[in-house]
Amino acid sequence: MHALGERYSMTSMDIPAAPGKKSEDGNAWVDAVFVFARVLLIFCFHPDIIRLICKFPESFMSPHLEPSLFSIFVGHRHLASGTLPTVALAGKHAHADGTAGPILIFENRTGRSIDVDTRGSDEQLRERLSRQPGACAPIEETAPADAQAADAGEGGAPRGRGRPKLGVVAREVTLLPRHWEWLGTQPGGASVALRKLVEEARRKHAQRDERRTAHERAYHFMSAMAGDLPGFEEASRALFADDAARMETLIAGWPADLRRHIGWLAFGDLTQPAPAAAAGA
Repeated sequence: MHALGERYSMTSMDIPAAPGKKSEDGNAWVDAVFVFARVLLIFCFHPDIIRLICKFPESFMSPHLEPSLFSIFVGHRHLASGTLPTVALAGKHAHADGTAGPILIFENRTGRSIDVDTRGSDEQLRERLSRQPGACAPIEETAPADAQAADAGEGGAPRGRGRPKLGVVAREVTLLPRHWEWLGTQPGGASVALRKLVEEARRKHAQRDERRTAHERAYHFMSAMAGDLPGFEEASRALFADDAARMETLIAGWPADLRRHIGWLAFGDLTQPAPAAAAGA
């Protein structure tokens, strides 16, 4: 065996013993390893710890590591970005300090402003908001656990009466007769064929759909925050044309925090922290 492989090869002597015991060669560090691993796993994955991190993120992590799910602006000034409890508390404190200008909270995923109830103590506010879906972590789209059973279709194995519990939703679809005729010839029937067509289109056009979604969320934010600023109409056209350079030129005279946030929503990566407020803003 190669020398490097011999150095890192696993043998029975390398496997730690159970807690409270020493390995066969008498190494005394086994207990410490098990204790450390157990504490680490509990801290990282215990549900109560995760809820505490959501309620008190400043005690566990740098603000720069907190997901930028929401952003709050006071007038044209970016006050904070983070989880909903974080930005709501920032707005509550800014209002209590008599900060001038309208205070608006935006959901960065959509670019739309939202109303938040900031009544109660800081602790009550964190507790209440941290329980809302999507407040502290992105809402992930998950497929049904038995999605494959859905694709078995109407022509699959016999099953009980009623709709299968697959998370499907019944809505009216209007098609031409030739469309219905084609769907009726597909394996599994019309419903399965339509689901497969939709999933295929989603995969094929995923990048295009992501760009459209980014443009729309940036436009929603621009409309709320910069609808009365010079060059708004031209900047909107450049946005939907996916012309970042032209849009940047057209909004060069806008407040710095607005420019940064619009660029991040339209052309940035929302998994990364939102741009910080401009110095001296």
